[in-house]
Formats: sequence, C-alpha cells, structure tokens
Amino acid sequence: MLLPKLNPPFISEIVNHTNFIPTLLLPISLLIISLIIFTKEPWRRVFLVDFSCYKPPESQKCSRETFLDAAKNHGYSDESLSFMAKVVRGSGIGDSTYLPQNIQSDVPLNLSIEAARNESEMVVLGTIDSLLAKTKVECSEIGILIVNCTVFNAIPSLSSIIVNRYKLRENICCYNLTGMGCSASLLAAGLAKQLLQVHKNTCALIVSTENTTCGVYDGEDPSKLILNSLFRLGGSAILFSNKPSHRSNYELLHAVHTHTASSDVCYKSIYKEEDSHGISGITVTKSLLIAATSAVEQNLRKLGFLILPLSELLLVAKNRFIRRLRPGKMELYVPKFNRCAEHFLPHVGGKPVLEALRKKLGFCGGDMEASRMTLHRFGNTSSSSIWYELAYVEAKGRVKKGDRVWQIAFGAGFKCSSVILSALRDVTLMSDIDVYPLDLDTSSLPYFD
Repeated sequence: MLLPKLNPPFISEIVNHTNFIPTLLLPISLLIISLIIFTKEPWRRVFLVDFSCYKPPESQKCSRETFLDAAKNHGYSDESLSFMAKVVRGSGIGDSTYLPQNIQSDVPLNLSIEAARNESEMVVLGTIDSLLAKTKVECSEIGILIVNCTVFNAIPSLSSIIVNRYKLRENICCYNLTGMGCSASLLAAGLAKQLLQVHKNTCALIVSTENTTCGVYDGEDPSKLILNSLFRLGGSAILFSNKPSHRSNYELLHAVHTHTASSDVCYKSIYKEEDSHGISGITVTKSLLIAATSAVEQNLRKLGFLILPLSELLLVAKNRFIRRLRPGKMELYVPKFNRCAEHFLPHVGGKPVLEALRKKLGFCGGDMEASRMTLHRFGNTSSSSIWYELAYVEAKGRVKKGDRVWQIAFGAGFKCSSVILSALRDVTLMSDIDVYPLDLDTSSLPYFD
C-alpha cells in the first residue's frame, strides 16, 4: 500500500506553523504505524463457506425398540436393560436415529478395529464428499485439516486417511484431536480461526465425528450405560476460508473456550475407566451438572464482554459496583443473553443440562427447539450435533442476512466452547424435517433424578 503524496509547499507551510505540530503529531504517527502494520500483516476475516452433516442410509435407522432388542440379544442383564429403557424413553431421542449394523444386528456384538474403521470411513468420507460437492472447492485449496474424534484413534490417523483419500497437498497443516468430548468441533473452529489469520489465501477443513463402535460399553455399570443409550451415528464437515472470493454463508466473529480440568470435580465428571470386571467404559457421574454449570458460567463471563449490548454491560457494571459497596443488599444481575443472538444452538447433551442452561440464560422454550428436535431426530452425535442444529434452522428458512448464530457446546474435560457466526445472506437448506417441531415430553434422565 502506498502512502498518499503530499504537496511540498503544503508540508513547508505546516512545518513553519509550529503550533500545529503537537496537534498533528499524534494522529500522523498513528496513521503511519497503522499503515505499516496492516501492509505487513493484514488482519484477515474468517468465513464459514458451508458445512455438511452426514445422513446414514435408511438401512441403519434404529428405533428405540430396535436398540433395546439389540441390547437384549447382546446379553445385557434384565436390570441393565430396564435402566437403558428408562434412559432411552426419557431422553428425548426418537425412532429415526442411526446406528451401524455391527451394533444393531451382529451377534455376538462386533466391536473390532475393522468395524470401527469401517464406520469412521463411511461417515467421514461420505460427509466430505457431500461438502465438496456443495462448495465446488478444489482439494488443492485446502491448506489446513482438523479432525476430531474422541474415542477412536486410528493408525494411521483419521487425518491421514483423509489426506490419502483426497490426495491433499504435502504441506497441509494437519491436526488430529482425540479425547476432547462433545465440545471438540467448536474447539476446532477456534483453532481454524487462529490458523487462517496466519496462513494466507487458504481453506481449513474441519471434520467432526464420533465412533459408536468404540464407544459401546458391554458391561453392567449403570453410570457407563448412559452413553450407550444416548449416542448415535453421525458426523459433519465444515469448510472455513480467509478468501473473500468464496461465496460464504457466514463470518466467524468470535470463538471463546473455557477449560476447567484444574478442578477435580469437573475433571472426573466424565471419565473413561474400567469397571470392577476390567471392562472399559465412559462413566457419567452425578457431578456432571455441577461441572457443566461451572464451565458455562466461566465461558459466559468471557463471551459477555464480546457480545452483550452496551446497555447490558452497564447494568452488569452497576450491579457489581453496588454489590461491592453494600454486600448482601442486591442480588446478582444475570445479563439478558437472549438479546445477543437471533439463533441459540446449545449442544443437545441431555435434558437436565439443556433446561438448566435455558433458565440461566433467560431463553424461552421455543429458543431450544433446534436442540431438542435434533436430539429427537439424530440422537446425540457428540461434537457434530451442533452442526445438525444449524442445519435444522437453515432447513426451516429462519436464517436471514445479518442474523447472529450462537453455538455453545460442552464436554469431557470439563470444557465449554462458544462460537458466534454472522449470516452473510439468507440461508436455506433443503431437508425432510417438515414434521418438526414435535411436542415432546419433558421427562428427564433417570440417572440424574
């Protein structure tokens, strides 16, 4: 960028009038510094070009009764079957979710590495194929690849499987995230944002999935059977870019992450371990609600300064000032976070967590529609669930230009992540969800009662 040419007589006139020098010195200095900084390392906006969610074949559809029949065939005790039935029927999961055939029909239960690899390749490659067909982006444009899967760590890695399948370039930046839980997809989005502000003129592909085969627990501990009942087959692929030339649907404004593993209660709230018979599984403890509340509160404190309107920030400051002057005389003011976004998309998780989050943030029941309907239609697909929710509001034709989308997810660690998107145009997705929303019951998970 070239500096504007100044007329020499004009410069001499300014220099001769020394009274103007102190006045002009500061703004001119700031202008020169800004020009140097922005010319050398320009700040880059990060765009979400598009995303795709995996829809398995109809042959893998699994109703609640099919799931319970399969569990019975796999030899679970009557007590465990009764517990899983209560969880499934009270969780909000419907009869159109998906599970691979090795879990539904194979007897004995097939949890082999081959079955796990086949499941991941089916979901991951199918989702990427769909995304590339939608965006028309060439594989040579992808310079960053981030893959997250909590329980399946293949060798070679899932990222290597993708590089091999699509013949991605040799200097691609690859990241393979494991053990990160349901918030991993938004963590990956934050990582992509940082990388795209460094690597110029490129695209970042995020693949978010989970492996139900590796997540199955075939023991009898109730605390480990919860995830058997909730998690279903699914995945998503998301394409970010720093190229304004791409026809993008959203701009990524903010990505805020909170990690509370320094607390032993939070750290142990979701934990993979062996039971008394040496069978490994993921334990969900009763401290989950405590961990989720703590992580969400800390995340909101960081996010609030970025997204709350000035009027709300002033009310928060006023409340804090008065509470310090007169302790106990005023209740803590909770900002109206429902004014920060037109679309609120919390991770499907479970009903108790969703309801606690809704009340805390001041949202109404209708604001939770996308999350509750996604849970009913697809179940909990872990870190990819947040993108099924966005697909839901797009399919309903509700995303308009200028709308803000707030995605928030939480998972093992314990972690909470928030992402704020701004719609660059009206976004509509064709889908088969005309029957939604449904009037679902409000029963909760029995384990947390």
